[in-house]
Amino acid sequence: MIFNKDTAKKTAEVLLQINAIKLSPKEPFTWASGWKSPIYCDNRIILSFPPIRNYIRETMAKHIELQYGKPDVIAGVATGAIGIGMLVAEYLGLPFVYVRPEAKAHGRKNQIEGFLESGQNVVVVEDLISTGKSSLNAVRALKEAHANVKGMVAIFSYGFDIATQNFAEENITLNTLSNYENLLDQALDTKYITEDQLATLKDWNANPSEWNAF
Repeated sequence: MIFNKDTAKKTAEVLLQINAIKLSPKEPFTWASGWKSPIYCDNRIILSFPPIRNYIRETMAKHIELQYGKPDVIAGVATGAIGIGMLVAEYLGLPFVYVRPEAKAHGRKNQIEGFLESGQNVVVVEDLISTGKSSLNAVRALKEAHANVKGMVAIFSYGFDIATQNFAEENITLNTLSNYENLLDQALDTKYITEDQLATLKDWNANPSEWNAF
């Protein structure tokens, strides 16, 4: 779920403003999964724009405290959420760790990088939620390290039903600054897209794996 409508609208506005999110219904992108998509999101671009970076950092930090209270540790999901997760931890004055997709094959063979004690309360920070699989993989790693995962916050979610299902199965709450529905509302309000393009974008979101632009 989103934290609130005003935050969702403002976040969508700034992500479109800096092209962290691009909408291209006529010339779709191809994701690593092979899916054709009229949207591409790269929230790492946020780090290159200090005013927007600060807005995301402070908004996310304040909502974490409101939703979960102040945790012991902030954990970022590698690699996309390392930067913003560290900024949130710094704003809250908290320790920071990050979680790799899998343990390293060399050295200390860590999957979790940083200092984490058994029983500590952790809020996980993610930049983007699609199906949720990689994000929940990080949650499982933290639980295996005996952390108490309070929940996850993310900048943006595509709002796929499969993600809702995956988070429910893991019993993990997910809150986001914005999501696909609010992004489309903002894009239409600012004439970034037309009504016809809105229909195409909604069709994709309803069945992304089977969607064909042509």
